Amino acid sequence: MKILIVGNMGYIGPVVARTLRAKYPDYIIDGFDNAYFAHSLTSRSGLPERHLDSQFFGDVRSIKPAQLEGYDAVVELAAVSNDPMGDRYAAVTAEINQGATTAVAEMASKAGVKNFVFASSCSVYGVAEGGPRKETDALNPVTAYAKSKIGTEEALSALDTDMVVTSLRFSTACGMSDRLRLDLVLNDFVACALSQGKITVLSDGTPWRPLIDVQDMARAMDWAIHRSADNGGQYLVCNTGSNDRNYQVRDLANAVAKAVPGTEVSINTDAPADSRSYRVNFDKFAGLAPKHQPQVTLAQSIEQLVSGLRGLDFSDADFRSSQLIRLKVLERHIANKQLTDGLRWTN
Repeated sequence: MKILIVGNMGYIGPVVARTLRAKYPDYIIDGFDNAYFAHSLTSRSGLPERHLDSQFFGDVRSIKPAQLEGYDAVVELAAVSNDPMGDRYAAVTAEINQGATTAVAEMASKAGVKNFVFASSCSVYGVAEGGPRKETDALNPVTAYAKSKIGTEEALSALDTDMVVTSLRFSTACGMSDRLRLDLVLNDFVACALSQGKITVLSDGTPWRPLIDVQDMARAMDWAIHRSADNGGQYLVCNTGSNDRNYQVRDLANAVAKAVPGTEVSINTDAPADSRSYRVNFDKFAGLAPKHQPQVTLAQSIEQLVSGLRGLDFSDADFRSSQLIRLKVLERHIANKQLTDGLRWTN
């Protein structure tokens, strides 16, 4: 089998490549990325691209049909990848996350790709009071990022194709990676505990977040890469996570504090309501992919983050201005005139 991971040099891609290589040593696994975050390494064991057969470089907005020929599966991870970045680069977020992804899917279909896997997000539910959200529930996106994910899902569902397409609506990502991001709630809390001895929760701590470790995201993509149309349909949108991994933010902060003794937790009980609070129902994913369910517990995610960061002698109390924050990386590229405001390399 031959697989192309588009956007492999971010936070999730290294874990996907490592997971697939370990399970399928005979597969051909390639990567395609524009290398915004290539230098944001958090590993001392070598470049994560060592797990690939080939690494190709380029802007996903300029990928050519010939570059998709010969692949059995394409995993689409390339995206402007969080809310602050989406707010700063709203037009580019739509261009990359929705426009480019749709174009890649269309080219993949014409090239004879059998399976297309899109990394969507549970953030499409936005403010969601009441019970856990199912795939058939109303969507209420509050960010450019979430809107781009919905737009892509709609475009993929309208494709006239024999390709099996899977939109995985992932929970909030967490866990250790060879290109770690610290602009995610659990990862941020662990970094705060290690560098400052204090976790400051800006909300009142009650908002809900479903979490999924990057290792479990890779496990779900493995399933989607091999999924047949008789298991969920030609086009499938699926909440991807686990019912027992819906957490309130205050519980995440306290879990980290327990794992890093001496950590103080400060919660802003007077904060206004957070507009991103949602619980999610994952029954559909449990029924369709029983052998690919999340396995990494919250305690294990925290333990691996603590161990990984300590192994790097991490102690940067100003980490929110570091290369481990994706928005800061882009801002520095632009300030250094390496990237345009449209997030294209200048040379």
